[in-house]
Amino acid sequence: MSDWFTRVNDAKNSNQDTTCKINKKHKRGRRSVILERDTKNVYRRAFSETQLLDLIGINQFKDQHQYNFITAGDVDALSYLKIIMRQQNLEHLLFSTWCMAADDIMQFEEWLEDGKIKKLDAYLGEIFPKSYPYEWQKINEIFEKYKCGKIAVFRNHSKIFAGYGDKFYFGIQTSANINTNPRTENGCITIDKKMYEFYNEYYSGIKSFEK
Repeated sequence: MSDWFTRVNDAKNSNQDTTCKINKKHKRGRRSVILERDTKNVYRRAFSETQLLDLIGINQFKDQHQYNFITAGDVDALSYLKIIMRQQNLEHLLFSTWCMAADDIMQFEEWLEDGKIKKLDAYLGEIFPKSYPYEWQKINEIFEKYKCGKIAVFRNHSKIFAGYGDKFYFGIQTSANINTNPRTENGCITIDKKMYEFYNEYYSGIKSFEK
């Protein structure tokens, strides 16, 4: 292992996690981190949001399982979250995206209004306030109305969801932003408490450009 990295947890067998951190700290206060997981993988393909929602074919996600997707058509990052929301309400959800559409912000408001999400934290790309002024205004109004969590703006291009409800913890990684996108994209749902903790610890330390 190079001096640039510190191995936090030595994996004594294939069922243990290993987390690596780059020792050189970024000026915005966060190190790059890697979580190595040994999980059972499930692979799926989907070409529309409806097909994606029906593709899982199970009543309940399984703990320590990872579900991998390649998609094309009417599938975006929010499509993966809708799969989770089919199975449980959420005590906490964080999401990270470069940009998002007004309709998607309204979907979050609907979930907040219905009590399906109790705490919500948003991590947005630095382009968001000026490039999407209406959406920026709307998301701030919603967070102020429901007092649901925090909004952070920074040099961000990651597309992540992480959260938990009364049934399971999860993390979602996708190449798609939270907006409708006809391009081919990849996505991954991991059912694991440590995956949620991994992302929550990182994003909680982000320093926002916007106060």
